[in-house]
Amino acid sequence: MPAEKERKIFHKLVSIEEAIDTLEREATATSCTEKVAVTEAGGRVLARSVFSGIDLPPFDRVEMDGYAVISEDLEGAKDQSPVKLKIVGEVRAGENTGRGVKKGECIEVGTGAPVPRGGDAVVMVEYTERSGSFIRAYRPTTPGENVASAGSDIQVGEMILREGAIIGTREAGILSAAGVAKIEVVKKPVVGIISTGDELVDPGNRLPPGKIFDANSSFLMLAVEEAGGETRYIGRTGDDYLKVKEAIAKGVAQSDLLIISGGTSAGAGDLVYRVLGECRPGILVHGLNVKPGKPTIVAVHDGKPILGLPGYPVSALMIFDQVVRPYLERRGRRPASTKEALRAKLAERVNAAKGKRWFLPVHVISSGKEGNAAYPIISSSGAIGTLAKSDGYIIVPEDAEFLDAGEEVEVHIFAGRVEPDLVVMGSHCPGVDILLDILFRKYGIRSKTANVGSMGGLKSVARGEADIAGMHLLDERTMEYNFPYIKREGLPVGSLVKGYKRLQGIMVSKGNPKKVRGLEDALRNDIVFVNRNRGSGTRMLVDNYLAGMAKKSGEAPEKLVGRIKGYNWEAKTHSAVGAAIHQTRADMGVGVKSVAANYGLDFIPMEYEEYDFLVNPASREKPAVKRFLECLGSQEFRDSLEKLPGYKVG
Repeated sequence: MPAEKERKIFHKLVSIEEAIDTLEREATATSCTEKVAVTEAGGRVLARSVFSGIDLPPFDRVEMDGYAVISEDLEGAKDQSPVKLKIVGEVRAGENTGRGVKKGECIEVGTGAPVPRGGDAVVMVEYTERSGSFIRAYRPTTPGENVASAGSDIQVGEMILREGAIIGTREAGILSAAGVAKIEVVKKPVVGIISTGDELVDPGNRLPPGKIFDANSSFLMLAVEEAGGETRYIGRTGDDYLKVKEAIAKGVAQSDLLIISGGTSAGAGDLVYRVLGECRPGILVHGLNVKPGKPTIVAVHDGKPILGLPGYPVSALMIFDQVVRPYLERRGRRPASTKEALRAKLAERVNAAKGKRWFLPVHVISSGKEGNAAYPIISSSGAIGTLAKSDGYIIVPEDAEFLDAGEEVEVHIFAGRVEPDLVVMGSHCPGVDILLDILFRKYGIRSKTANVGSMGGLKSVARGEADIAGMHLLDERTMEYNFPYIKREGLPVGSLVKGYKRLQGIMVSKGNPKKVRGLEDALRNDIVFVNRNRGSGTRMLVDNYLAGMAKKSGEAPEKLVGRIKGYNWEAKTHSAVGAAIHQTRADMGVGVKSVAANYGLDFIPMEYEEYDFLVNPASREKPAVKRFLECLGSQEFRDSLEKLPGYKVG
């Protein structure tokens, strides 16, 4: 019978804990060891305890430059009545002398030299005065002063490193000091990486329509190295049953653990689970009760584990962190990695994931005396760019219905997070990116950005979370930008710093094939419109224009917008609007001219909007904020900004 008809589809979703238990129980391969030079053992796990074959120090060693003496000779020595001793020799580090010290004598010694026979102390050179072959000592000494006795650090036979130790600089130092050149370490688990999918293209190549770059291979290889494994890239294969089968067979033969990215769902084009169904014993888990990462596979072939991770990068990364990393750490006998965790208050309500455990990325914003705020980042499992900008994630329990705004949560912080010098929230704009680049280049100031919309930025400053918010909110009553909103929020009018202007308009396909002339054309039956998200300045601009159209025609505003195909399509960025039109999924939308230029679209100007910056009054004296405002007014920023189509200062 063909393998694809024999396949077993698992309908029961299991927990992360059940998946890990199954993997540990069924994967029977054990750790191996190897000998490596200490100089090449950085980060490796010691497989066998090491005992010293010598004393450290191996002899009574001088700790200070000075003179080896018999301490009794210097009893009562002081500035007014120094003790005179005869110099009978000299010993430096690495030397030895057969001459010993007798009463009334001393031997000049350097730091690290062996203590001459008969000497029981060293008087520091600073407390002596030399005259010819004699010294005058102005301080007394006690037995053992400025002398490190043999074995006072490490004794012969003493364990110097215990099995399981991670070799670092200190460990390498003690091993070398004890004369150890090679050590036995745990062999790194070899992890094979396979990416599957006809849609994948290697980074660096041209990206044809409908294709995506293979992000998973790169980050999985780095993640494996971080977890103590050794990667072996088996390759990338399209959605071809025989090629997938060949790649998996090669991967199992060449690795201790095989990771396959993509093709793990039960759809017609997903082949990985079909091939893994032929393994011995085959698929043990197919589907986790989590979000993202539901279509995860745990399989075993002759004792070797095979993990099928979802193709979406965010899903793959989360499942690696929750399942693969702990397994690799145990397999490599490494201590479990401990992620930094901190407490924060949720900035907004989050509805749960219908009975699934949800790993939800968040921005973490420190709000001073109020503690930390966690801003949820609601995005798809393929949004690797969003994940890269997040600080960590929270876990929404599977039995929760929702987490409310203000509720305290634990944030699992991603490795490499750096506490920012400046927090900038609000509406996304390429001009802000230019400004922050200048700020870092000139002053080394690191900024944290969170694109939460103009209104979200305003609220974040009012709550004391952001240092600066970028905003372009048009008040329909006064037709004035930003100031009315500042007043309503109760913030000082002087908190608003004028920024620059950017041209908003209607984006349409190159050549304007639908002959669009203005926003009123969105009402046409043959037009699909793409809107912006509520709370954004652009959405307010659009709604203001539509309200004017409704008033002029006498039609109820809600009825008018109900005739617009795509009015409820809420693109979260200007680029999302441009992409929808460029890819012909929409005919028109409103955004900034620079995005239209990037996508090669035609642009029908509407008006310049004012993009300004709201400064948190409590942050006004921060050095990073002062530098930000200085750069905002600089000629360098102005010149760079006005290279963007549709941007101008003043």
